[in-house]
Amino acid sequence: MEFKDYYQTLGVERGASADDIKKAYRKLARKYHPDVSKEPDAAARMAEVNEANTVLSDPEKRAAYDALGRQAGQAAQGPHHAGQDFRPPPNWDAGFEYTGAPDEGMDAAGYSDFFEQLFGRAAHARRAQGGTRPPPQQRGRDHHASIELDLRDAYHGAERLLTLHGAHLDEAGHLVNAERQLQVTIPKGVREGQLIRLAGQGSPGLGGAGAGDLFLEVRFKPDARWRAEDRDVYQSVSVAPWEAELGGAIEVQTPGGSTVEVTVPPRWKPGRKLRLKERGIPAATPGDLYLELHLALPAAATPEQQQAYRAFAQAFPQFQPRGNVDGAQGA
Repeated sequence: MEFKDYYQTLGVERGASADDIKKAYRKLARKYHPDVSKEPDAAARMAEVNEANTVLSDPEKRAAYDALGRQAGQAAQGPHHAGQDFRPPPNWDAGFEYTGAPDEGMDAAGYSDFFEQLFGRAAHARRAQGGTRPPPQQRGRDHHASIELDLRDAYHGAERLLTLHGAHLDEAGHLVNAERQLQVTIPKGVREGQLIRLAGQGSPGLGGAGAGDLFLEVRFKPDARWRAEDRDVYQSVSVAPWEAELGGAIEVQTPGGSTVEVTVPPRWKPGRKLRLKERGIPAATPGDLYLELHLALPAAATPEQQQAYRAFAQAFPQFQPRGNVDGAQGA
């Protein structure tokens, strides 16, 4: 995926005001609009200009995009440039607050993969009101954001102090970053993608109407130990060579915090899983926990341990690790 420098696309500085961005967009729209432009690549350029304007004219998206640029620049020890290969960090936008309900989507046709990766779920239609006066009473708009949790939080529930980042324009049209903190109760049994509703934490209402709500989309932090698929959980478990071949009982600490004893069947094979029923994410019908067995080899750090490996090799003279001999299979 190519990195998109939206400031470069519109030809403005990173500190440009909202008015500067609007002027730049209008100038480029007059130049590349397919109905009037004679440029051979007018349609493609117009799509790029529209996409850049969609992000930079929206204070919330622009703040998130700028933060991503800083993260990427720090990770790469320098800023990213347009056209460079780019992958956003996992859950890069966790904690950024966007106005609008979670299901208030937009038609993504014509937008780049870069835009879809960054704002596919966070983008909202901003439909102008055409200058009409708002009704005397109007409920506040809903907001949404994402919250990053440990998988273990789904087993026990949790209390989290959440810092939400937002943005607005000041009177001069310059971007102003803002943040607020909320104490959030995480219910036991939450799933990836589930929405936690915080009533009254959206935009204030007009004319005495109630405030909108804040919807938090649950995301789990990447963890090498386990992953969740709906309510099922997959956990990586290492076994020694003798446990893998001979089988036997081993102890495993589960994401729920308990230690269980499981029996490894003899004759380990790559990809083997052990199912622990109803030890996945809790619910009225809990998910299952799948233990994915991986072979771990001990390091031969001493002469005695090195000799043990030599004796092991001598005990299996017919074993071929890169092929099968008499049914023996390399790991």
